[in-house]
Amino acid sequence: MKLHKLLVPVDFSRCSETAFRYAKLLATKFSARIHVIHAVDKRYVEKIAELNGESEDEVSKKLCLQAKKNLERFLADNDSEKLVAEKVVTVGTPFQTIALRAQALGADMIVMGGHGRVGNGQIDKIYFGSAAERVVRLLPCPVLCVPQEDVDTETGEK
Repeated sequence: MKLHKLLVPVDFSRCSETAFRYAKLLATKFSARIHVIHAVDKRYVEKIAELNGESEDEVSKKLCLQAKKNLERFLADNDSEKLVAEKVVTVGTPFQTIALRAQALGADMIVMGGHGRVGNGQIDKIYFGSAAERVVRLLPCPVLCVPQEDVDTETGEK
């Protein structure tokens, strides 16, 4: 198996940080490049625009600007400059955005957290499912779904 392009969705949660560390390990082992994506959920954009009386465009721009800053900080904290080929911040439904980016990129694998900032509560699972679960159903490429539990990627120990 040859891995060239790894897509790593990041929502700045601890779980996505753990997934990113796994992606770095894979990228190093297979001489692959990491493509990072953050999807600002369009549902949040719509709700914030409605509550604040702003246009969805204005809210999207603000949230994307903040997400870009957070992504730069996330990547700097995770010492990844040499491995990252692309950083994308976009607005959409997260699982669809991830799936579309993976297809357009021709990703060999997606490495993502099993739970993000939202979606790990019982009600969320029952009514919404997880983005990871939906991505797995949509794509033909392998998806490595990393649990929230932090494991040392060097030793394999918890």
